[in-house]
Amino acid sequence: VLGYVDEHGVDGASAAIVDPARIGPAFWFQQMDEPRPQRNRIHVDVTLSHDVAEERIAAAIAAGGHLVSDERARAFWILADAERNEICVCTWQDRD
Repeated sequence: VLGYVDEHGVDGASAAIVDPARIGPAFWFQQMDEPRPQRNRIHVDVTLSHDVAEERIAAAIAAGGHLVSDERARAFWILADAERNEICVCTWQDRD
């Protein structure tokens, strides 16, 4: 649907799906350690340019979301909607 392609990680496994033109955000689908039947059937990490990440976070909060954690800020922020479904807004900054 998006026209995105697999981007392979160091071990050869798919690390993310990316816009081949590198215009749209990258998506990485995280396998959850424990099943969460009531929420988070899927956990999406959206990787954005660092210069727009905080703007997008502010927009999500203004739309009714809330900040769950900014402990790893600049690498990623965890946000949630009113139903506690989480999403991570990520950048390439401050990655270990």
